[in-house]
Amino acid sequence: MKKIVVLTTGGTIACTTSPEGVLLPTVSGRDLIAPVAARFGEDFSFDVRELNRLDSAAMTFADVDEIVGEIHRVFEDPSVTGIVVTHGTDSMEETAVAVDCFHNDSRPVIFTGAQKSFDHPEADGPGNLFEACVIAADDSARGIGTLVVFGHAVIPARGCVKWHTSDELAFATNGPEEPTRPDPIAPVALDGTRVDIVPAFAGADRTLIDAAVAAGAEGIVVEAMGAGNVGRQLALGIVDALDAGIPVVVTTRVPRGDVFGSYGGAGGGATLAAKGALGSTYFRAAQARVLLAVAIASGVHPATLF
Repeated sequence: MKKIVVLTTGGTIACTTSPEGVLLPTVSGRDLIAPVAARFGEDFSFDVRELNRLDSAAMTFADVDEIVGEIHRVFEDPSVTGIVVTHGTDSMEETAVAVDCFHNDSRPVIFTGAQKSFDHPEADGPGNLFEACVIAADDSARGIGTLVVFGHAVIPARGCVKWHTSDELAFATNGPEEPTRPDPIAPVALDGTRVDIVPAFAGADRTLIDAAVAAGAEGIVVEAMGAGNVGRQLALGIVDALDAGIPVVVTTRVPRGDVFGSYGGAGGGATLAAKGALGSTYFRAAQARVLLAVAIASGVHPATLF
């Protein structure tokens, strides 16, 4: 018997259209899984646990903590084959990489969702959920961590990024096909850990990074230009943050490629690295923020997660 536990959290996959014409997450977990479960044979069983009905843009670290905690509770049952998490696409890559950091079981955790609502005549949610359950039950998915299954694609959580606002193939990866996973970390609460993202752009001064420090940021992710470069004034703010003991991770606004420090000058990637800023490798800002928050909350060095 293949036992799949489905954790539902809301998102477009659970949305219907209100009389005002806006999408709201209204569909229960049981109603979501019922037509999909019917496609499987008698050697499959499904346990549905509804955690929330959120638009994932409203997801907080407290919500992520709840998902991580429930996943670990589910895996205390040795009869479970795998877990599927339905989630909104806006922040799916963030929750998925957080789960992967703490995922210490060989059985798979699969994230999926939809770009079209439950009541859309061409809803993609049922197909995505069916394929996610198939992968969760497949022995080949064991031992490789957390995955995103969406639009017929199977993508590792590490490096996953939402690349299109409406296309049914919503996600892509900026990482390798089989990314190296660090040793799992014992689950810790992320709620209460503040990591801010500061964008770089031509002419950017230090206002935003100073504001993040003043607001109590425990870590800062700088979304730099190119391979990891910023202007002089922003660079001075980064150095002051580092001198104050605040870890800084430098990522890039460029869609593809790794971050690397090869330029000198006040805001060059090589200069920032020499001052103690950590390059994000292939991770973009959203996932870099989560990884830095996990490092801060758990007390591990950020470099071990990147």
